[in-house]
Amino acid sequence: MNMQEYRNTQAERATLEKLIEQLPASSVIERMSLEARKKEVEDTLASQPPSSREPARAKLTFRGKPIVGSHGMFATFGAKAVSTFAETVLAIAASQIRPLGARGALPNREDYKLLITGTALGSFGFELEEAPSDDMLFHEIPSPVEAAIEQTNSILEATKGTDDELTEAVSDADPRAIETLRTFLKTLADQEAVCTLEFKDRVFRFADVGEVRQSNERLSQDNIHEDQQQIEGVFQGVLPKRRMFEFKIIPSQEVIVGKIRADIPDISAINHILDQFTTIKVMVTRVGGGSPRYALLSYAERSNEPYLS
Repeated sequence: MNMQEYRNTQAERATLEKLIEQLPASSVIERMSLEARKKEVEDTLASQPPSSREPARAKLTFRGKPIVGSHGMFATFGAKAVSTFAETVLAIAASQIRPLGARGALPNREDYKLLITGTALGSFGFELEEAPSDDMLFHEIPSPVEAAIEQTNSILEATKGTDDELTEAVSDADPRAIETLRTFLKTLADQEAVCTLEFKDRVFRFADVGEVRQSNERLSQDNIHEDQQQIEGVFQGVLPKRRMFEFKIIPSQEVIVGKIRADIPDISAINHILDQFTTIKVMVTRVGGGSPRYALLSYAERSNEPYLS
């Protein structure tokens, strides 16, 4: 049962209760029929787990020229800034399911929406909340929206760190999602504004507009270099929950470690072909002078014969 079915069942129970109340005392058989159906509906609802996960929440506040103290902000800036931030979260969330096309509508937009639930106190900005979804009602795992806000925060933090830290943060991020984040940063920089993002127990903030411009530049295509490569060798191991792999290149014997893209299904199956000749396709990401990071795009077993080192 999904959320819509759950709500429909709740509505049916309310309707049945109303009909039973309105029945005259003489309608004995009809009352028995309605009460029997009401019992079935109540049993169905009782068998469903209660809501087990709170929606993801974040606070996004701004300072700078478009902000008038804690009183308000110019509407054109506020609308564009919040919209581009929401688009960033949407793009990152969607890319966790499958790679995004360079153009066109983002898939499953309805599943990754944010609500504005209030204005933030102390400075001017907004309290944001994940829109209701089936995941919220029936699953305990973090939703794509929660993971996307987490990754957005990590990338922003890494733009103020070393090249290696930024390489690690963007190595499994979709290029279109990165470009959407740049649009958000450009909106801030063009209007000489800065932002603070509060999520869970983490607080990220830009100190000044110079930092915003620098972060935007570090996420540019001129600074982030991506290259698809095909490599032959053997898998050494896989960590399914962390979505990490270890692969020995043959004949160089170099061992590389990387992340596994979200669109590769049943990654635990890789553990059944350890030490078998395999061809893998990886995305190699470098930022500035940082070390390369690897993301597994696909793999194809070449032989059932084990590799003997």
